[in-house]
Parts: sequence; C-alpha cells; structure tokens
Amino acid sequence: MTSLSTFPLVTHTHAEDVVAYAQGKPISLAHFLADVRHLAAALPAGRHMLNACGDRYRFAVGVAAALLADKISLLPPSLTPEMVRQVKRYAPDLFCLTDQPQSIDLPRLAWADAMTDRTPAPAGAPIDIPQIAAAQTAVIAFTSGSTGAPVAHRKNWGGLVSSVRAEAARLGLLDGRRHSIVATVPPQHMYGFESSVLIALQSGAALSAAHPFYPADICAALAAVPRPCMLVTTPVHLRVLLGSGLSIPSPDLVLSATAPLPPQLALATEASLHAPVLEIYGCTETGQIASRRTTESAQWRLFPEIKLHAAQDRIWASGGHIEQAMPMADELELLTDQHFLLHGRTADLVNIAGKRSSLDYLSFQLNAVPGVLDGTFFMPDDAGGETVTRLMAFAVAPGMTALALLAALRERVDANFIPRPLVLLDALPRNSTGKLPRDTLLALAREHQRKGAAHAG
Repeated sequence: MTSLSTFPLVTHTHAEDVVAYAQGKPISLAHFLADVRHLAAALPAGRHMLNACGDRYRFAVGVAAALLADKISLLPPSLTPEMVRQVKRYAPDLFCLTDQPQSIDLPRLAWADAMTDRTPAPAGAPIDIPQIAAAQTAVIAFTSGSTGAPVAHRKNWGGLVSSVRAEAARLGLLDGRRHSIVATVPPQHMYGFESSVLIALQSGAALSAAHPFYPADICAALAAVPRPCMLVTTPVHLRVLLGSGLSIPSPDLVLSATAPLPPQLALATEASLHAPVLEIYGCTETGQIASRRTTESAQWRLFPEIKLHAAQDRIWASGGHIEQAMPMADELELLTDQHFLLHGRTADLVNIAGKRSSLDYLSFQLNAVPGVLDGTFFMPDDAGGETVTRLMAFAVAPGMTALALLAALRERVDANFIPRPLVLLDALPRNSTGKLPRDTLLALAREHQRKGAAHAG
C-alpha cells in the first residue's frame, strides 16, 4: 500500500468543477464542500452511522461528512429489521442518516432537518480540500457469515482510495476528460460505493444522484448527464434494459459486477450500446482487484501490485490496497502472475455421483438457452436421514414448458446435473443489486416443496 499519510477527500481542484448532477442540474465542488461541512457539524454524537440516503449525491455528502467528523459509515448487506438489529449490537451508538421515510429502528437524522439553514458558500471563496488520514477507518462493510451473523470488515481511507484510483486508471477515467457516472446499483452496496461514489470523488468525475432501476429510468438518467458517460450496472439490469425495446442513450463505457456476465449478453450490449463492456472482480473482504473485457477474453487481469498465490488449498490475495493476505471464496485458476480464470464460488461447487460442477456454470448454461430470460440453479441444504437432496433450478422462460427447457438443458449439461425439479416462474426475486441471496432461494424452494406436498395430498 502507498506510504502517503493523507489523501484528499476529492481530486477536483476548482470551485466550479462539477461533482454531481441532481435533477438535471450540476453541483459544483464549492457547493459539495459546503454541504459536507454543514452536515458534519450537524451529525449526532454516535461514532457509527448507517447511511440510508437513496439519493446518491446525499449519500456521498453523508460519507464525506462522516469522514470529516471522524465517524464511521456502516454498510450492511441489507436493511432488514434483523440485519439492523445485528449491526446495532455490533455498534450500539449507531444512528441513521436518511433522506426518505424509513421504518429503521435507529435514532435518525433526516437530511432535510440536518440541512436546514445551510448557508451557501460565498462566490469566489478559496477552496480548501480536506485531507483525510490514510489510516482512518472510513467504512465498515458487512458480509453475511456462515451462521447468518454479519461479519465486519474495516476499510481505511488509504486502502479505499488506492483501490478506486487503480480502478479509475484501468477504466480510462484519468484521461483528463470529465466523465459522468450513472449507476443502477445502490451506493450502500460495496460495488456501488466504490464504483459510483468513491471513484467519482477520486477521479474528477461527476456522479448522477439518481438511482434508476427500470429501463425507462435508466434511459432518462443517461440522457440527463453529459458525455463521456459510464454506466455502472449488473448483468440482470443489462438484460432487462436491452430487452425493453427502448431507444437507449449510448454511454461511452459499461461496467458490470455482482455476477459473471454471460459472453452473449456482453456481445449484445456492445452491439446495442456501441460501448465497451468491462467487468470488475472483487469481494467485500479484498475490495476490487481485477477486471476484464468480456468480449475479448475470459481471463481476468489483476490491478497493479495485487498478487494471488495458492496456499492451504485456497487462493490468497495480497498486495496493493489489501492490508493483509485474504483467502478468496472463489475457485480461481492461476494462469500467470497477472491473469486468472474464475470458476465460481467454492461454496457453489457441487459433486454428484463423482462428477463436479459449479452452480455458476450450470446457471450460465441455463441462461444461454434461447427463450430463457433469467434463471439460476440451487442446491438446498442436506436434510439428512434418508431424504435425497436434489439439485433444483428456477427459470423465467415465457412460452416454454418445463419439459422443453429440460430437453434444451440436456444438450448443454451432464445428465447428473439436470435439475429435479425445474420450476418456471414469472420473475426471480432478485434484490436491488441483482443478486439472489441463498435465504431467498431457500424460501422459494420450500414454497415449491409445500405446494408439491399439497398437490400430492
């Protein structure tokens, strides 16, 4: 990691530099810094803050204000009541910053209340960029542990800055042009936090305050910002966007993460949007560490200074912004000192009758079947006893029967991995980042089993 003791809050340098676009209007660096300092002075006494702002600009101001006030922003994987309770047990002094009505059971600071009586920065006032200590804990990101309890991962400011600056260099955002960034992922997610908020602050780019979800909203958000523009999104959002039939304003770059991007979807996206599609690879524990252009290669290329090595039957990542060597939860095949292949998560490996595959690979083959709009494989927990735990699959395939889809799958996967059952649905219950959490799939599997038992009765 770099030996610098401090990093600036932002790399924008002039008062009139645009930091964000909100409701179609530019927000200058001077305006942003005034908002940050005003909010920092209004934050309550607790050291830990849950930033639930839906507006991406307000979220960014909240994170920056917390840094100035030496408070820590917490990023849990969800805002369910149980997750909030568990995070509150971790940080009893936790309070919530929000810009919308919330049912979160925490002391709350409303954005509107905090920003009351804010005084605009005087025109022509000198710009003083805050310097943040590299060692200062900026955020604590949580992953769901094997027991379901959230596991905390501290991220210091220096490591986060080093990570997103390496990403910005890899994506070409440091070419001197002022990029706009539109994102479909929430800023509370580690990918959205790094690739739509921090990267803007550390590359001179301007973030869009919008959080578009539906295709029409994505198109409107793209149309509302100047080019060059980067769209930060997920495979699920891309698939729906391309299938909408709308006239999509072309971004100059598309960035995808949260799940491997099928090559067919990457090709279709580049052909439709006339922009290169890149993927970012990483995890909460390490931050982002590699990228690839999916249409050119299946290989991932590590960021500078990041190293991978095999030890104790695992692949470990170290170097660069990673403070200590971390074991990866994925099956990685090391090709060179800079390149690797991703074969899916270690926990997703399945072994049936001596044959091995991964749920990611099987899901990829399912989604490659013509007519399938969305789909995933799932292996329920072993129930023990004499009950056989069977591989399942859920798919959205309008106009197809389960029998027809199974026949198509037999052309693509070994007979051992044909799902029993294959459940056709109108839509998969994906979360805001396009993921399908295991507990959601488990509930879906149990619901199907109950219906099957009721029909049998």
